[in-house]
Amino acid sequence: MFLKEHRHIALHVACGDITDVELDGDKLIVNVFDGTLVKLLADGKRDIENALRWQGLEQKLVINIKETQYSKTDLDLKRLSEVFDKVIIKEFKM
Repeated sequence: MFLKEHRHIALHVACGDITDVELDGDKLIVNVFDGTLVKLLADGKRDIENALRWQGLEQKLVINIKETQYSKTDLDLKRLSEVFDKVIIKEFKM
């Protein structure tokens, strides 16, 4: 609510999409994959910490960048390359 009221709409929306968080003492650890989200959170770190204080929480924001998630296709290709000596991928056009 604080972010929205203070016109940090993009940051407010981005924080609504965060689902992987941890509390460690006075740290709020946010685990994220997306590079754009990382930049947005880093740029808005002070505003997020202000929003936490507004809620009565004295937490420091820590942004933890997790290893990139692979798509199902990437995982399938990796598995195929482990099973077969050579995998050739041809582009399929409709």
